[in-house]
Amino acid sequence: MVSPAPQITGTKDRSKGEVILKVRNLKKHFPITSGIILQRQVGAVKAVDDVSFDVYKGETLGLVGESGCGKSTTGRTILQLYRPTAGSVVFENQELTTLPGEELRKMRRRMQMIFQDPFASLNPRMSVGRIVSEPLRIHKIMNNKKEEQEYVEALLERVGLNPYFVNRYPHEFSGGQRQRIGVARALALKPSFIVADEPISALDVSIQAQVVNLLEDLQDELNLTYLFIAHDLSMVRHICDRVAVMYLGKIVELADADELYENPLHPYTQSLLSAVPVPDPTVEERRQRIILTGDVPSPANPPVGCNFNTRCPVALDLCYQEPDPVLTEVLPGHWVACHRT
Repeated sequence: MVSPAPQITGTKDRSKGEVILKVRNLKKHFPITSGIILQRQVGAVKAVDDVSFDVYKGETLGLVGESGCGKSTTGRTILQLYRPTAGSVVFENQELTTLPGEELRKMRRRMQMIFQDPFASLNPRMSVGRIVSEPLRIHKIMNNKKEEQEYVEALLERVGLNPYFVNRYPHEFSGGQRQRIGVARALALKPSFIVADEPISALDVSIQAQVVNLLEDLQDELNLTYLFIAHDLSMVRHICDRVAVMYLGKIVELADADELYENPLHPYTQSLLSAVPVPDPTVEERRQRIILTGDVPSPANPPVGCNFNTRCPVALDLCYQEPDPVLTEVLPGHWVACHRT
């Protein structure tokens, strides 16, 4: 069944509801092949399976879930780093899925990505100045090298780095500094939309808050819009306006951040939030933990019925028989995909 496109309205001002990104029925299936010479497809890994949501201009939409649920693949497919199997991605009123290479390259000036691993995402053979200026050279933005160098130095200073670092190499920096270099590179082309793919998960706890605060400051200064992919739910609540919860390639719940944390309706969301520590020892002692049994099923062979039925503590007979539930608005701005709601 095709999921309806969520048109979410919330309590926070989002530039009068202006939508910058529309994702509709997005799918990304990776083929499973058999044979060495004459390869034939024998199945598919359904990494992203019928995902729909909107992102409003100036907001931060959080995308959370366990490892392997399809969060990063969703972000990369939206940016067309992976071409989707099916579905629609409309960014600033432009359909991306059908754009040819040259036109898509021009659109990349408006949308960028901050990668999860600051160690692997920077070329060790290139200086910091060359890394940050590479997008400028590809898109032929600057007129001369002096103008380019001044711009790169200003970018480094904006993200909290010494502008004299332009001639150093990535191995000379800490993890937090490398991630700041990645942020500077993402900002080089002055994008309006950034996919932040777990930008703090590889960093020390003491550095995570600094990078998150930097992203928030840049959002206010430059009117940026974020898709913030993470599995740290406490950090997501701090930075995100709305949160989408993903499980096995599908969105199972989507709501304003405060609403989701105070009134989670899907059993999977409830279990994730029950694992987030509370600083008050009295509240922590009384809290009920919902511990899920088993592992996430393989996206190559999802369960019959609801995707979550193999681990759900409150599953009904209906959950094993009927197709996966459709994402439905059960409260104003609160969408859930569950047979119990």
